[in-house]
Amino acid sequence: MDPVTNRDRDGAEQALPAIPEKRYFAIGEVSDLCHVKPHVLRYWEQEFPQLRPVKRRGNRRYYKYQDVQVVRQIRSLLYEEGFTIGGARKQLKEQAKPAAERSGAELSTAQRLAEIRRDLEALIAEIPV
Repeated sequence: MDPVTNRDRDGAEQALPAIPEKRYFAIGEVSDLCHVKPHVLRYWEQEFPQLRPVKRRGNRRYYKYQDVQVVRQIRSLLYEEGFTIGGARKQLKEQAKPAAERSGAELSTAQRLAEIRRDLEALIAEIPV
């Protein structure tokens, strides 16, 4: 199987295996689950601040379920969508931001709605009961 294209010898696309419900995964397990070699995972740890596996005795890495999902996301950005390392890093950072922060237009719309609400409340307060 080619790790970059995720295809077998016949050229058929291979789906990534399901992630089992476990607390921690060894680097070899993550490598198998994500079709990425262990040395690539160690390199990505240096390049992506979102990927921080727990290190235990003997500097052994243990990845959490969320880490495996991040690895798959990085793999998709780099191998399937064609991002560079820097572009993938930026994309992950953008996806981590709350929706209101991603777009200044959405934030200004929320501010405008709050202002309209204050104006309406002031008008209602002026109406004699």
